[in-house]
Amino acid sequence: MGILEAIIYGIIQGIAEFLPISSSGHLALAQNFFGTQTENGFAFNIALHLATLLSVCVVFRKDVLSLFVGFFSLMKKLFTGKIKQGLDSGERLFLMLCVATLPLIPVKLLGLDETVEQISTVSWIIGILLIINGAMLFVSDRLRSSDLTAESGGYLRPLGVGVVQALLGIMPGISRSGSTITGGRIFGFSREEAVRFSFLMSIPAILGACVTELPDLFSEGMSADMLLPIIVGAVTAAVVGFFAIKLLQYISKNKGFAVFSVYCVIIGVAAIVADVAI
Repeated sequence: MGILEAIIYGIIQGIAEFLPISSSGHLALAQNFFGTQTENGFAFNIALHLATLLSVCVVFRKDVLSLFVGFFSLMKKLFTGKIKQGLDSGERLFLMLCVATLPLIPVKLLGLDETVEQISTVSWIIGILLIINGAMLFVSDRLRSSDLTAESGGYLRPLGVGVVQALLGIMPGISRSGSTITGGRIFGFSREEAVRFSFLMSIPAILGACVTELPDLFSEGMSADMLLPIIVGAVTAAVVGFFAIKLLQYISKNKGFAVFSVYCVIIGVAAIVADVAI
């Protein structure tokens, strides 16, 4: 892999990981149509994911700090028997993320995500899923919302969002962020809160994806000439990811998701037409 290719993949990952347009779908289409395969793919994928995770932590540093403090204070309450005193916002947010992540566990244990990855080689199927993703965003934009935050609601809402992520977010062509934002909207979150909770949910999701790829990374190893492309790709993904998050925050507050809906439908139709034509 060359430096230019690493930059291109970093840009795609940084944009599509957070904007609700499916990073997996775009990366799969790029590989299918341009015939590019990533050497030392596991190391490169882990680097890109960790880079985008860094972007989330920087943008939502206050929430991440609250989660970090909340985890340790919650453990202290559990071991000292003070849990009956109630939970503060950081502790509740930590528990909400745990509940929202639970539906992903059976998906990983059963290997459903690996089975779904086989779809990545069929471009016309990815095209259909991108169209579905666009329709999903269109519908979510028109759902009613409330002033609830993740911390103030009950546990059924984050669990519901997690189920939507587990059912839809693992599909190449269905955006993980799009599925969690839609889930948040279905369960009453405003666009801004749905976006916030979606990004916070990406932290355990990305960490989990990296951990599950570690055995393959150790077995595959990494060649020395891949070190520079991995660094360049990761830095690119982190910088682009930061601005992608800021863009989505702005759009969720001032606009709507219609632009992403239209984009996904156009790219989906183009992928189907191109695959049939080829």
